[in-house]
Amino acid sequence: MPAQRSASASVPANVPTGASANVGDIERALTRVTYLAGRARQHERLMALAGLPLDRAAVAILRHIAESEPLRPGVLAVRLSVEASHVTRQLRQLECDGYVIRIADPDDRRAQRVRITDLGLAAVDRIREASRRGLEMVLAGWSGEDLEQLAALFHRLVDDFVAHAEDPVRMPPAV
Repeated sequence: MPAQRSASASVPANVPTGASANVGDIERALTRVTYLAGRARQHERLMALAGLPLDRAAVAILRHIAESEPLRPGVLAVRLSVEASHVTRQLRQLECDGYVIRIADPDDRRAQRVRITDLGLAAVDRIREASRRGLEMVLAGWSGEDLEQLAALFHRLVDDFVAHAEDPVRMPPAV
């Protein structure tokens, strides 16, 4: 049987003493939330509420394009951390369905960028609204103060993830 590592073994040196158990709890909670939010059943429910026939990859792409300027498919693939061929296939379908269009890249006429259409923006709005309603159901028993605190902490967490996205991960030495 493999030896168990202590919770503090995976915590960076700059985490205050006593915080290692909290970091482990947070990591487990984030993993669980990610799993629960990303389940196929949850996506199907979201699409039923939104009245849309989109798969998870298409939703991720549409949401990202809606929040950015028109961009090249390769840049989109990098930002989503997926293969360019995967994005190309999804974009082809989204374009056929009228959610996105390709436009000339003003910096390089040989290249194209992808821009969301009014239909695509309406779809993203419906997805966001359905998602918001689902969260309202989940958080219905929370106080306003708890919701404000959760929102502030999530924003801070996202900001810190972005700030440290390129930092190397230091693993503790093998025991």
